[in-house]
Amino acid sequence: MALSDLFNRKRKGDGDADAGPIDAPGHPTKALPKFLSCLANRSQPVLLDLGPVVGSNVTFLGEHLGCKIFVENLFKDIDRHVFEEKIGELPAFFEKRFPQDDASVDGILCWDVFDYLDLRTAYVLAHQLSRILRPGGALLAQFQAAAVQKPGPPTYTRYVVVDPATLQYRPYAAARGQQKVLPNRDIQRMFEPLQVTEQFLLKTNIREVLFRKTASTVAAPPTSAARPE
Repeated sequence: MALSDLFNRKRKGDGDADAGPIDAPGHPTKALPKFLSCLANRSQPVLLDLGPVVGSNVTFLGEHLGCKIFVENLFKDIDRHVFEEKIGELPAFFEKRFPQDDASVDGILCWDVFDYLDLRTAYVLAHQLSRILRPGGALLAQFQAAAVQKPGPPTYTRYVVVDPATLQYRPYAAARGQQKVLPNRDIQRMFEPLQVTEQFLLKTNIREVLFRKTASTVAAPPTSAARPE
């Protein structure tokens, strides 16, 4: 695994990537083992992580997959657009956010980033991820299954891999709270033409969804009828 690729892309101001309560309880994940299995037989797969840098996750994924990891912290992008009062420009930003070539990434970890996006922005991001995913590749995303009323200021969640079947949820400060809960039909439509191969509703009220890109899939731009304006 080329760790230099990860840390060369770590952006100034990321701070302590593993900050948070290290004694946080572990929560089961059913989709992560499936995701790992999808990539296990690929030689030096390329993995894209859309969350903050978590050093222990990098080590875990490197040991299990021998992969090349890139971290693109989209939560920092959301925060910046909120602070600069340019949240309406986020869809256009995501249109050009990813320099990766078409069909160049084997696996994508989205975590729960879509919970913090409006529907239009979510469609744009999903299309870009579908574009860069290789045929046979896998994408793992998490979605809140019900609205959550949290007291106090908004937070994001840093997901820390304890083992293939267990995650820690470590909250940290956010500039934007969770948006409307996305129904299943919108989740499936915005990721077309990727296919949902696994879906799990956890006791934590998180819906884990595993998408795959078939060998014949071509990520066409979403039509005006499918993409919200």
